Amino acid sequence: MAAQETAVQNNASRFKRFLREVKAELKKVSWPNKKELGSYTGIVFVSVVVVSIMIWIIDTFFTEALKLFIK
Repeated sequence: MAAQETAVQNNASRFKRFLREVKAELKKVSWPNKKELGSYTGIVFVSVVVVSIMIWIIDTFFTEALKLFIK
């Protein structure tokens, strides 16, 4: 019984140490300001649209090629 309690306490202390280390690492992060965040969001949005259009074009091409192949 005592061994189980020690293991639980050990796990709890390890978890607390983990949370302290996470907090310390998050303080080191360089967070973007509002202007940077807006530009990054715009870049991601444009990238998603471009890749989506490329996938749509490739999908359409292969669909038509498959239709010709099946006939």
